[in-house]
Amino acid sequence: MTKAELISAVAEKSELTKKDSEKAVSAMIDVITEALVGGDKVSLVGFGTFEVKNRSARNGINPRTKEAMPIPASKLPAFKAGKALKEAVAK
Repeated sequence: MTKAELISAVAEKSELTKKDSEKAVSAMIDVITEALVGGDKVSLVGFGTFEVKNRSARNGINPRTKEAMPIPASKLPAFKAGKALKEAVAK
């Protein structure tokens, strides 16, 4: 499902206009992004949790030259599905 399809589905389910649904979906994405950038965790009960995970620095191998190379530490967004979502998908 693309963002446009998501906006259409939200508009249909909520009986809002597509323009209002686009604002709502974009606002939700912005709020989640801002919270993660700020180091917060976003927990939607029954759906799941968005959080930032830290990946430590490590050594890797360049596949072309076979040389060892350092890979710097980084942060990445992660999502852990909630129980209700897992059960709904498993059906």
